[in-house]
Amino acid sequence: MIIKSAEFLISNTDVKKCPSKELPEYAFIGRSNVGKSSLINMLTDYSKLAKISGTPGKTQLINHFIINGEWYLVDLPGYGYAKVSKKMRAGFSQVIKSYLKKREQLTCLFVLVDSRLEPQKLDMEFMQYLGENAIPFVIVFTKADKLTSSAMSKNLTAYKKTMLKTWEFLPQIFISSASSKMGREDILNFIEKTNSEIL
Repeated sequence: MIIKSAEFLISNTDVKKCPSKELPEYAFIGRSNVGKSSLINMLTDYSKLAKISGTPGKTQLINHFIINGEWYLVDLPGYGYAKVSKKMRAGFSQVIKSYLKKREQLTCLFVLVDSRLEPQKLDMEFMQYLGENAIPFVIVFTKADKLTSSAMSKNLTAYKKTMLKTWEFLPQIFISSASSKMGREDILNFIEKTNSEIL
């Protein structure tokens, strides 16, 4: 897929105010500081499309972008950042849950996971929630450039082993790096193929 245009549309905390046009929608979510904004900018090839901040937990809204005039890319609030107040974390949780359960245009959710870390309880619980609510998702391992290929393989194997304790089948997995653009073609091809099947 060639990205010809990527435009910001709207930010809000109310799923009812999301764009009404029925286009395929791909949302990105992950623990704070997982590299979500960098990945979105890398995928779209627009360096300032999603705001990158040195302060984890900065994304607090549902941010809609329209890509090539054909599909929506959604930047969702991160989850699980300890320095955000409990009240704000609860707010994020409600915003996220409302979006995931009510947004009919949602075609696939990209769950971002830091490839350098062992399986995190919060990520596992979140993906369990997705499974229980039949929300389609794939996993994107970020910051792969920070690891050697052998370390990446080891971490990925450990992650799969942990997930298979509770999952019968694993979702599709992508390996990415915002700095080297690793995974860009694979992710965009996945979106293009999915769009071709539903449009």
